[in-house]
Amino acid sequence: MPDNIPWSQLRRRDHSSLQLPCRSCPRWFKTIAGRTKHRISAHPIPPVLPQDNHQHSPEPIIPEPRLPSPQPHVNHNIDMDVDEGYADLEHQHQPSPQPNVDTEFIGPGDHLYRNYHMGLNARPCNTDGIFLLPGTPPPPLENVATGDWTPFRNRTEFETAEFLYTQNQMPAGQINRLLDLWVSTLAKHGNKPPFADHHDLYDVIDNSPFGDMNWQNFTVTYDGERPEDGTKPWMDDKYEVWFRDPREVVRNMLANPTYASEVDYCPYREYSTEGNKRQWKDFMSGDWAWDQADEIAKDPSMLGSTFVPVILGSDKTTVSVGTGNNEYYPLYASIGNIHNNVRRAHRDGVAVIGFLAMPKTTKEHATEAVFRKFHRQLFHSSLSKILNMLKPGMTTPEVTRFGDGHYRRVIYGLGPYIADYEEQALLACIVHGWCPKCMASREDLDEDALRRCREYTEALVQEGSLGDLWDDFGIVGELVAFTNDFPRADIHQMISPDILHQLVKGAFKDHLVEWVEKYLRHTHTKRKADQIMDDIDCRIAAVASFSGLQRFPQGRGFKQWTGDDSKALMKVYLPAIEGHVPVDVVCTFRALLEFCYLVRRNIITEDTLVEIEDALSRFHHYRNIFRMTGVVPTFSLPRQHSLKHYVQNIRLFAAPNGLCSSITENKHIKAVKEPWRRSSRYNALGQILVTNQRLDKLSAARADFTRRGMLTGTCLSVTMDALVPAQQINELDENVPAPAPAPAPAPLLIGINEDLEIDDEGKKRAQTIPALAEELNIPSLPDLLRRFLFQQLHPKDPRDPSNIPLAKCPLYLSKISVFNSASSRFYAPSDLSGIGGMHVEHICSCPIWRNEYQRHDCVFINTDSSLPGMQGLEVARVRAFFSFRYRGRLYPCTLISWFDKVGDAPDEDTGMWIVRPGFGADSAPGYAVIHIDSIYRAAHLIPMYGVQFVPQELKFYHSYDAFQAYYVNKYADHHAFEIAF
Repeated sequence: MPDNIPWSQLRRRDHSSLQLPCRSCPRWFKTIAGRTKHRISAHPIPPVLPQDNHQHSPEPIIPEPRLPSPQPHVNHNIDMDVDEGYADLEHQHQPSPQPNVDTEFIGPGDHLYRNYHMGLNARPCNTDGIFLLPGTPPPPLENVATGDWTPFRNRTEFETAEFLYTQNQMPAGQINRLLDLWVSTLAKHGNKPPFADHHDLYDVIDNSPFGDMNWQNFTVTYDGERPEDGTKPWMDDKYEVWFRDPREVVRNMLANPTYASEVDYCPYREYSTEGNKRQWKDFMSGDWAWDQADEIAKDPSMLGSTFVPVILGSDKTTVSVGTGNNEYYPLYASIGNIHNNVRRAHRDGVAVIGFLAMPKTTKEHATEAVFRKFHRQLFHSSLSKILNMLKPGMTTPEVTRFGDGHYRRVIYGLGPYIADYEEQALLACIVHGWCPKCMASREDLDEDALRRCREYTEALVQEGSLGDLWDDFGIVGELVAFTNDFPRADIHQMISPDILHQLVKGAFKDHLVEWVEKYLRHTHTKRKADQIMDDIDCRIAAVASFSGLQRFPQGRGFKQWTGDDSKALMKVYLPAIEGHVPVDVVCTFRALLEFCYLVRRNIITEDTLVEIEDALSRFHHYRNIFRMTGVVPTFSLPRQHSLKHYVQNIRLFAAPNGLCSSITENKHIKAVKEPWRRSSRYNALGQILVTNQRLDKLSAARADFTRRGMLTGTCLSVTMDALVPAQQINELDENVPAPAPAPAPAPLLIGINEDLEIDDEGKKRAQTIPALAEELNIPSLPDLLRRFLFQQLHPKDPRDPSNIPLAKCPLYLSKISVFNSASSRFYAPSDLSGIGGMHVEHICSCPIWRNEYQRHDCVFINTDSSLPGMQGLEVARVRAFFSFRYRGRLYPCTLISWFDKVGDAPDEDTGMWIVRPGFGADSAPGYAVIHIDSIYRAAHLIPMYGVQFVPQELKFYHSYDAFQAYYVNKYADHHAFEIAF
């Protein structure tokens, strides 16, 4: 090596080309240690746990694509509950008769069964629409050449384009700079980089044959009567609408192989074998899809087809307030056949199909009736024009290919529409303040009322005057809804529930939270009310850290609220106001929170519907405190009124978490906001359209290359396989045991995190039990470990470990390994989770966290699996994670301090259990050493603040040490809500 190279550069490492496969998933790694840690966390061998009878969501079930089977049909007569409190019994939803259903068990253990629709049963066919015999395999794939990367020359080109354009979103100038640097390393070898410059990269993507759906546009102008005193400026403007063929978008979704196993091909109803109780999960399990299939199946030519509901959503979004308030109006589409988790995670299950026009005018003319009518009708006419391409397929089946390789005859239908209340009023052609689902007067929305329907609205429009329609029925009679142009479409029924805007932002944040502040100011002097509000903020700021929980360092006193902020506030707000407001206010919040968490569940059963109705009843009862105290004059609020329709909407559309406006708001980021940031800001819409088209092309190319098996391994591993004999790489694996087959998800999988953190003095943790006892200032630790070892060696000994003489307990003083965190993995599909609904959280116990303070998290300990909820769980605080070997066996352990439950039931007002620090017989803290398998998952505690004000200097990391009693926060996440009851 040349002598003139600085000494510091001699220590640099060369790039490692080693690539090690996981063998249980598509992940690849550069080191054996990295792969080992991945296997421990992602593919653990579950410990042998006692039978867990705690109530929680069932394990994920991914049924195989079903084919018509010759098994006998079973008749089931199942009584359906109907909503009480509605006078219109004729419009109550009644179950469709089931003279013939195709029944089959799903999942392990035959605990669930489904009744599949027999008319539209998704029979595979050939390209001519002729049905195939059962069991016929799908036709061979087209374009199966594994070496054809068209329009790319090789895999490196494709992955480089995907990395630069999709993942990194690198600007054009930086792409050119990177390619120049690349050339500088390849020139001496006579090689060239994948692309010449950014123009070459863009041209290659544009020439891709995959996902080729060009943008189209049409122009709308005002053609109504013009005033005699002069034409208004907006009457001469031209309004441009851009869109893509929604039929092609839907066909691409159906053909996508990446989620072929997460598609429901026909409507079904799912039941538990225990009591034949029905449950709702994905969209096709709802009654709306079944009833639509019943209607379609009346035509014999439709039998055997596949019903594809098209789910729509639209919402204005602002990309930049500071540079001119740039707004866009995207229109999105999805299909009801894909599972809710696919739609929530997008995975190409939600696509932008249009950008609607937003007419603007001067303030002088903005409130004029003629402009408002044009603005509304432009919206409906634009939707009708865009969706018109789907209309032929709504009455005549067309053959299309699905992700499983089979062709099927498809019949389309307009499904639910995802929108906030302002958009719902526009869609339903109603006056603002009225309900889009029922005829309740806006003066008293909680009164019992008829349901709105297309036929009833049309009859009213024919008979009544525009003024009477507006005043008496809340109908804008001069508007024509876009659904009137399509068969089997009723906009009033299509309005979907919206958890984000109706519950989180609406009933909770904009209503109850604001009412609390109004109550305080109405009841106290301004100074006293400000002091209480400040103390509520201090209480919120003092809440301890928890995995996935957003903190509010300054309380709730900030202006720009997002949906995530409101969701985070829901988790900690209830204990913060207790003591400052009447009990009825606390009970109101409890009822609403329970309602929100119940309807947000991934699977909703008939028992859950009863709980939802009970929570709603309690909410309506306790909220009267706000009216009695003069805080609010009326509860006729459309978003709060919408809670009455949730039970019926769940029966129609299944779990509401698959139809929430948070799906479209998240899609704004990828479809509008990020493309806008990549634009030059000049005529940005055209650049946004091109960016979306290129992103879709790359995504479609990846799906096709994956389908052909061309993306196995990594780009580097494939290259090295061609250069390095495979046996050289396999030699690195000979001492690493192959992973066991992937087991069914266990209730809990916990593994100690192998990464040791360094404290502020640069020293590692204690390496012996006496040293750890000194570090933690727990002198009894050696004795606790001895009793733990006795219990592990004598598991059938009925005596309490504390009563066993120490002389009979093994003594261990050898080396231990102390860890700063552990990871728990459990099934929690109602929360943000990975594939299959598995959720990973980290439990911390370390002497210094982020170089500032100690952190010792709390956990649930499984003490009696035969008891439900908190009756079989205890709460403890982790003091240390450590492991050791004794007689050749590894013992992963946890040192904990116990909390004692106060009472044998949750608190009546908050619905949360109360715990307090546990103490032994000599008033010493109650410590114990337990096996790590006893930990169920992390727990979150919030102090019982009472009526005392919290010192402003109190920090959140003091929370678990500064109070005498705590609430077990069941609102920390949805899984905690399901177990901490």
